[in-house]
Amino acid sequence: MKNELYHKWHEDFAGALTICDAEGIILYMNKKALEIFKDDGGIELIGTNALDCHTEPSRSQLKKILIDQRENIYIVEKNGNKKLIYHGPWFESGEYCGIIELSIGLPATIKHIVK
Repeated sequence: MKNELYHKWHEDFAGALTICDAEGIILYMNKKALEIFKDDGGIELIGTNALDCHTEPSRSQLKKILIDQRENIYIVEKNGNKKLIYHGPWFESGEYCGIIELSIGLPATIKHIVK
């Protein structure tokens, strides 16, 4: 039971999680990602290419991330709401499989702690 729950943590995670293969095909979206992208197709986006969901210059940037197998981290603000966006490669048994996108909403004021 513990392992079963552990493997489902991502489904109800407060951030939006999207997983793509090495070509950019969307393999998985958690509930938050499905909610955020419901007007763009929601669950119907699974199986489509994430590159087709972006306009330039975002499309070229995403393509480069897929090819270079690198991280891309930034904060975006839209309609007064800030989000931390993390793109990072994922691997299975050392083999590159694609990228994940993690989008986490940030509060208007956020602590910055230097240790």
